[in-house]
Amino acid sequence: MLRQYELVERVKDYDPDADEALLNRAYVYTVQKHGSQKRASGDPYFSHPVEVAGLMTDLKLDQQTIITALLHDTVEDTLATIDDIEENFGTEVARLVDGVTKLSKIEAMPENERAAENLRKFLLAMSEDLRVLLVKLADRLHNMRTLHHIKKPEKRRRIARETMDIYAPLAERVGMYEYMREMQLLAFEQLEPEAYHTITKRLDQLRQSDAGQVDRIALDIKQALSGAGLDTEIWGREKHPYSIWRKMAERHVSFEQVTDIMAFRVLTDSVEDCYRALGVLHQTFQFVPGRFKDYISTPKNNGYRSLHTTLFYDQSMRVEVQIRTREMHRTNGFGLAAHWAYKQGGQVDGQVGWLRDLIEIVEQSHDAEELMENTKLAIYQDRIFAFTPKGSLFQLPKGSTAVDFAFAVHTDLGAQTVGAKINGRHMPLRTPLGNGDVVEIIKGKNAEPQLSWLGFVVTGKARSAIRRAVRQKERSEIAEIGTKLFEEITDRLPAKVGKKAIRQAVERLGMSDVDDFMYAIGSAKLSDREVMEAVVPGSTADLPSDPPQERAISIKGLTPGVGFDLGECCHPVPGDRIVGLRRPHESVEVHTIDCLELANGVDADWVDLSWGERSQGAVGRLNVVLYNRPGTLAEMAGAFARNAANVMHLELLQRDDPFHTYAVDLEVQDLAHLTRILSALRATDAVAQADRV
Repeated sequence: MLRQYELVERVKDYDPDADEALLNRAYVYTVQKHGSQKRASGDPYFSHPVEVAGLMTDLKLDQQTIITALLHDTVEDTLATIDDIEENFGTEVARLVDGVTKLSKIEAMPENERAAENLRKFLLAMSEDLRVLLVKLADRLHNMRTLHHIKKPEKRRRIARETMDIYAPLAERVGMYEYMREMQLLAFEQLEPEAYHTITKRLDQLRQSDAGQVDRIALDIKQALSGAGLDTEIWGREKHPYSIWRKMAERHVSFEQVTDIMAFRVLTDSVEDCYRALGVLHQTFQFVPGRFKDYISTPKNNGYRSLHTTLFYDQSMRVEVQIRTREMHRTNGFGLAAHWAYKQGGQVDGQVGWLRDLIEIVEQSHDAEELMENTKLAIYQDRIFAFTPKGSLFQLPKGSTAVDFAFAVHTDLGAQTVGAKINGRHMPLRTPLGNGDVVEIIKGKNAEPQLSWLGFVVTGKARSAIRRAVRQKERSEIAEIGTKLFEEITDRLPAKVGKKAIRQAVERLGMSDVDDFMYAIGSAKLSDREVMEAVVPGSTADLPSDPPQERAISIKGLTPGVGFDLGECCHPVPGDRIVGLRRPHESVEVHTIDCLELANGVDADWVDLSWGERSQGAVGRLNVVLYNRPGTLAEMAGAFARNAANVMHLELLQRDDPFHTYAVDLEVQDLAHLTRILSALRATDAVAQADRV
């Protein structure tokens, strides 16, 4: 662990103007606050924030970042508060610490929701100041280095999986490849221990049997380049076990069949020398077709620049060679940190513009599962390059389609997409894009995202935007039904209802606007009585109250006092032939005589039942297929209203242009009433099909 004076000296070495007293105070503060707390290793807890601060000094970051690293766990794990941090270390440090700190209120959430809320807060803070990300990545890296001290295997695997899915890709997306590789290696050891140890053992055997081979290959490359008058630095290494394992999994090959286990780096003085070196190597050694990538002319989103090629050495061995300038090498290892982005006020620059997509996903995600899924998609590593017809470049995950491309260009363009040309040819929207494709999006003025697109889009931004648009459309459709039902309800009031009365009803119910009110009616969240009372207070005083305990449906054939439940599978209504299933200590289940669930009643006593005198409030379920055109929902609602049927529940089951399929629960009097409603629906031009469930 770094001692106090060692940490301060590290900072002063690259930043002589750093506030030594403030750094000392932060060191002492974290030691005092964490006190006697211990880590799983048995070390004092404060050793962790001190080591994280040490990682930040390796990147030569400013004193605010170093202090944030020292304090990043104090609010979460001690009695310190953000106000305490601000009072002692200033507003900027308090804001950064808050960005890294987990919300205390989420500790009571389920595990997946807690992880999603942590990620949501972290991404939002990161978008405001990227130093939050740098501290978080260093925090996670040090935790991974000490992960083996945690006794519970399931906890180690959970942390390793989160690291592999979220933090290693985030490190890659900001160009911090050294962090990414170490995180992947440590996580791989926990997630696939057998594969890790097998590959590590094979690499050890390879080193012993081919002693000095890496040096020989590096020397041959050096001599070829020196002969052409190029001054270069060259060194080689084996790829780490996780990288090899991925190649084995992707190519479905054994360790022996992975041919490009060795990788070499060539450092030059200039960009021109990079291309000259590439030409010399391709003339000296045979190169592998399809394995050349030019990240100098087309850098990655994270700013990574280099030439990549794969060569045949001794006619059989494949070796990967990366050619870059010394300046590129300096920035490639630590990406964003090497650029000192915080000097521009922590703003998101072009190299990390993908953060805007992440923030849009955070704002639009509907629940924890959706947020986690879309975030993983947004930071996925394998990328392709595609171009607009005017030459603008967009990087997308491998497997992306024209719809993904459209949303990457702009959310509005994605929403209006109706077709696409790929390399000048009309192609289906689900066609996967290849590297270098030129994509022209054809848009329609009245077009809108389709639910079926979720079956083939792969980017988090596209999935998030499509789901949001679909939810908004469903909401507006249900609100449209609510408006129709509202008119039918208010027709029973003694006076005409104006806009002022509706606004007042919205206020009485504590809703935000009229749309919320109509949505609540359409989704059966408000009863007729509640609507009437909200619009005209006191209007329901003379109406008979609903019996608090008495059921509106009566059944003959049951012992007095025995409870019953109407089957959710067949929704029996008065007029249906019914039978009961009776099991010990349970209510009697009432089913229609032809219900398929009766086949599961072999362990129950069958009871012959019939309907009693009361038959109000029976609920029948319909499947209604509507044509997808304006006004069809209103026509369906009108058919319900004309036949005095109260909508209890409405759900969109399937959206498959040109049809929308709904499940509708209706309160009806009896079978004859339900049959009349079905007949009315089938006679309506808006309805393609209507059936009872």
